[in-house]
Amino acid sequence: MTTRPESKPPARGGDARVPGAKAEEELCSIAPETLPAPGEFPTARLVLPADAPEEQWHAVRRSGIGGSDVAAVLGMNRYGGPLHVWEEKHGRGDYVDSEAAECGRELEDTIARIFGRRAGLPIEPAPGTLQHIERPWMLANLDRIAVEADGARAPVECKNRSEHQARQWDDEVPDAPALQLHWYLAVTGYTHGYVAALIGGNRVRWFRLERDQELIDHLVTYCGAWWQRHIVDGVPPAPDGSAATTELLAHLWDVGQDATTEVDPVETMILKTRRRELWDRIAADEYELSEVENQMRARLGAAEVALIGGRPAYTWRQNGNFAPARFRKEQPELAAEYTHQVSAIDTERLAADHPKIYSTYRARVLRVPSEG
Repeated sequence: MTTRPESKPPARGGDARVPGAKAEEELCSIAPETLPAPGEFPTARLVLPADAPEEQWHAVRRSGIGGSDVAAVLGMNRYGGPLHVWEEKHGRGDYVDSEAAECGRELEDTIARIFGRRAGLPIEPAPGTLQHIERPWMLANLDRIAVEADGARAPVECKNRSEHQARQWDDEVPDAPALQLHWYLAVTGYTHGYVAALIGGNRVRWFRLERDQELIDHLVTYCGAWWQRHIVDGVPPAPDGSAATTELLAHLWDVGQDATTEVDPVETMILKTRRRELWDRIAADEYELSEVENQMRARLGAAEVALIGGRPAYTWRQNGNFAPARFRKEQPELAAEYTHQVSAIDTERLAADHPKIYSTYRARVLRVPSEG
């Protein structure tokens, strides 16, 4: 969890500055270069203190790739993809806190304190925004710093995770926080670091990760090329398939009703062909899945639990969704007894009286007409 709020790109508009050559000028004008004490950060300098004004932090964040951006750039973050990072770096991020991000930030002190006590390490507060000395587009905002017995420093990344994610933390650090910590090692030059996670509000798991230079070289090369092409040169990245990107695309533009735009016919033909092939594959997979599951159901018959050597192998219990239509049809008197009115928005009247407001709150649905 970063020490600052995560971003959520708003509708397109507002500050549309393009980072790149001007980003470094902006960074220098906000925070003059200050070299750290020898050995404090072997390959980084502090460019913005932790108590800097929020607007300055936003501007510096746009001037490079930070630890929370790396997994998104690589397409390994369920909460955002490359397009999110591109929008944010071009000044279209509103930095609105999610409730999870807010709680995670508030819990950082607790997580760091428990980790420090269990690991037997003193914990120092984060210094602020760090910048790689040779690659100014590489930024880091550490959560905390652990001090080893020999005086060596190591970054500590604190995470707050729900109980349903507990199994991901049983034996190793999940990919996204591992990448984030390695990015901090790349920026700072430290030899190792720690990831500490509060799981389900009542368990702390922590891991020490050694510097993996091969992984760091890959991250720096990939992210450097991505930064040059998509931020400096301004080429938008292709949307990925995450639900977060679908949501982002639905909110990037103020939609004009029945507005039209010309699209490339060859590119569109390729996309429509791929879409049709994927839908056919999904339909075939769903049929095969149903076939397998029906064979499992048939073997249960009237039983609810299938056993192997006395231990449950799978179940088919009558505990799924209730069927209200069938219940009303077959049990009309009982259905009437248990039917009650609930308050609901009259969407038809709202659409008639306030069509623009109604349209604002409707989801955008992609439909492709059938051919032939």
